[in-house]
Amino acid sequence: MRIRIVDAFTDRPFAGNPAGVLLLDAFPEDDWLQQVALEVNHAETAFAHPLPGGGAADWALRWFTPATEVAMCGHATLATAHVLRTTGTHPGPVRFATRSGVLSATPADDGAITLDFPTAPLTAVEVPDGAAQALGAQPRAAFDTGPNVGDLVLELADEKTVRGLAPDHKALASCSTRGVIATARADDPGRGYDFVSRCFFPNVGIDEDPVTGSAHTALAPYWSQRLGRPDLTGLQASPRSGLVRTGLRGDRTLLTGHAVTVIEGELRV
Repeated sequence: MRIRIVDAFTDRPFAGNPAGVLLLDAFPEDDWLQQVALEVNHAETAFAHPLPGGGAADWALRWFTPATEVAMCGHATLATAHVLRTTGTHPGPVRFATRSGVLSATPADDGAITLDFPTAPLTAVEVPDGAAQALGAQPRAAFDTGPNVGDLVLELADEKTVRGLAPDHKALASCSTRGVIATARADDPGRGYDFVSRCFFPNVGIDEDPVTGSAHTALAPYWSQRLGRPDLTGLQASPRSGLVRTGLRGDRTLLTGHAVTVIEGELRV
């Protein structure tokens, strides 16, 4: 079967967030899916298979990190939609049946793809004990993102602080169910983005995720409220870096980005 590595939320190779993508006839046993994800060894590997026509979704979709299955993943969904479009398998809008409900992806003429995801509910919480020490910076505020995302959002003083983080990943693991999203307002919006973030997910085997679509379902409402605009652009300032355009639409959040296939090969197991 064909396996592809796709860089998501970028328009050039070797940036954004790489994901493995396999299109299947049906899902094999979970153990096999997990072993493939470990072999691929990227933040997520997406597995998808077509569904019968006439239903609420067109394809079933699951995501695995090298360590576990996750309930929601933006960049691997974008990567899967990109593969469906570029291979001609499903070139138009596509609906995915997932553990987070039906998620849609709509391609544009310029190659960008817009994902329609549920908006994460934000609840203000106290900064957990030890979070500042583990992160290496004092948060201004903390928010829980609810069960679908399972992260802790921490607003920091400025962009420079976010870029300079060198956290203790083991210590961060006790701060949330999945991980920690560190964010701040952009120092200079004239550079093409409104806010910055970095995402650390030691609980699912990912110390730092390069670009995290699901995190932006929480970052979009957070920064839209503060900046007074529904449509924003976020820069995830990891070493690979990537841009996510966000559109807050009530209980749904639109996530738009490009993707590039960098490797295509044959999985021989």
